Amino acid sequence: MLSLQGGAALAKTLFPAVGAQGTAALRLFLSALLLLVYFRPWRVRMTASGWRLVAAYGVSLGTMNLLFYMALNTIPLGIAVALEFTGPLAVALLSSRRLIDFAWITLAVAGILLLIPHGADVDTLDPVGVLFALAAGLCWALYIVLGRRAGMHLGTQTIALATSVAALFVLPIGLAHAGTALFSLDILPWAIGVAVLSSALPYALEISVLRRMPVRVFGTLLSLEPVFGAISGLMFLGETLSLTQYAAIIAIVAASAGITFGNRPSIKKPSKRKSQSRKF
Repeated sequence: MLSLQGGAALAKTLFPAVGAQGTAALRLFLSALLLLVYFRPWRVRMTASGWRLVAAYGVSLGTMNLLFYMALNTIPLGIAVALEFTGPLAVALLSSRRLIDFAWITLAVAGILLLIPHGADVDTLDPVGVLFALAAGLCWALYIVLGRRAGMHLGTQTIALATSVAALFVLPIGLAHAGTALFSLDILPWAIGVAVLSSALPYALEISVLRRMPVRVFGTLLSLEPVFGAISGLMFLGETLSLTQYAAIIAIVAASAGITFGNRPSIKKPSKRKSQSRKF
């Protein structure tokens, strides 16, 4: 999370040179190169249905990154991350059947309403940026659902293929916006830093962590990401938030952690005839 949000803060410093669209294109393009070398997905045999799944997965990934950077262009990092986090929160809620989870989602909605300015404060936060962040959250939800299907059927190498699709999808948009500035050698080291911090390193760490940690615990810890976003925005970009906005972020974090931690997989006792083991 520190790597991911630090990378987002670094990405925002590139906006004056190539814009949010160009930064998203650079991140995805360079990330795809790094992930292709690391995962070597050409060893995976793909069917036509597999390619369709990867294509949808990649487009959702590319759109999510593009919309998130468009949101960062006008609103603080911590608020953008908190609003985007409504995507995985919705996925967790829709997969839940417990009454308590609706209390958690009420808390999350309250947090979102606190983040959105009203009345005299409406000029303090760009409404278009808020919409971009919420749309990025919707794409994150699609990314989770499609990524789970792709991972189950095609393996971990699909993230490299999906990132390549995402790069091909967003690169024309970045070129149309930034033009030849996208190929400036002056910004290349910073763009590589964004690609490593925002994609290559977090993906590699996640794969390592998920082998050692239950998914439920991982998801609960991941709920802290909006906090890391707020801290990164404050430390690296000088973005200060009001006490109300911090309270809203904490409410969203608490709701996400509550839903994730509460959704424990039910484990049936093994039969006397046959003992079964399950992987989580």
